[in-house]
Amino acid sequence: MAPPLKPVLLSALLLALANLPAQAAFWRCELPGGVYMVSLPAVSSVSTHEYVVDGAVRVTELTIGTNSAVVARFYYLEPMVPKSPVGFGQSLLDKAQEKAQEASTRTETEEVWKKVVKNYPLTTHAHTVEYRLDSTDQIKKVQKSLEDAWRKNQETFLKISSGDSGSEQ
Repeated sequence: MAPPLKPVLLSALLLALANLPAQAAFWRCELPGGVYMVSLPAVSSVSTHEYVVDGAVRVTELTIGTNSAVVARFYYLEPMVPKSPVGFGQSLLDKAQEKAQEASTRTETEEVWKKVVKNYPLTTHAHTVEYRLDSTDQIKKVQKSLEDAWRKNQETFLKISSGDSGSEQ
């Protein structure tokens, strides 16, 4: 005798539901320079490092590797400020840097300093997205948010605005 139709249909439905792929969690970061969103299971590495470019700029960089060809880089740049061996010399250097900052603000060139700048072909990398942040604190906030979301496989949204440390949802 054949089993009743309802239990057979229920069994088939349960089997089909059990074989559905799990919904992937995403990490989304909204920044002044754009939006980066990645499926958490696709993240393969998260790393930070510091380096100096041409003896003039210190870079703090967060790199996110994925199982795709795309690499995301979040970085903060700060000028290497020369230090004077004598006290009054340092105050002159500080004053010169302050005047340069005032000039860039007046001439509206400060915004260029805050953006990602690429010089083709030297600094253009295929499959690389880059975001410029305002501080090392923002780099740390992005890193912590992603690492926490990745470890917990938990959908996370982070918003970083110019000049703030970011808010997470």
